[in-house]
Amino acid sequence: MTQAMAYKQAEVSTSDRVRIIGLLYDGAINFIKIAEKKIQDNDIAGKGLFIVKATAIITELSNSLDAEQGGEIAANLHKLYDFVVDRLISANMNNDVKSLHEAVKVIEILRSGWKELEAASAKPVSARPAEGLEVRI
Repeated sequence: MTQAMAYKQAEVSTSDRVRIIGLLYDGAINFIKIAEKKIQDNDIAGKGLFIVKATAIITELSNSLDAEQGGEIAANLHKLYDFVVDRLISANMNNDVKSLHEAVKVIEILRSGWKELEAASAKPVSARPAEGLEVRI
C-alpha cells in the first residue's frame, strides 16, 4: 500500500469514528426526548426503556475514553458523562423531567462541539502526507 493510500485510509477511518460518535450523541438525545414524552403520557415502562437506552449510549461513550491519550479532556468528558448518567438515573427513579432536561442540555452542548469536529474532518486534505511523516495502519 502506498503512503498516500495509507494516509487516505487513516483519514476515512478517523472521519467514520467522528461520525459514529456524533450519531451516538444524536441517539442519546432522541431517547431522552422520547423518555420525556413517556413521562408526560404516564407510560412508566416506556420511560424506563428509553432512559436505559440513553444511559447505555452514554456509558459506552464513557467507557471508550482513553485517559492516557485524552488526558484532561478525557477526564472532563468522563465527569460530564457521569453527571448525565446520574441525571438519567434520577429521572428514571423520580419521573423527573427536569433531570432529563439537565442531561440533554449537557449532551447537546457536547454534540454541538462534535459537529464542528465532524465539519473539520470532512474537509478535503492533501492525499500526500507531510514530509517526514510516516503513516502506519
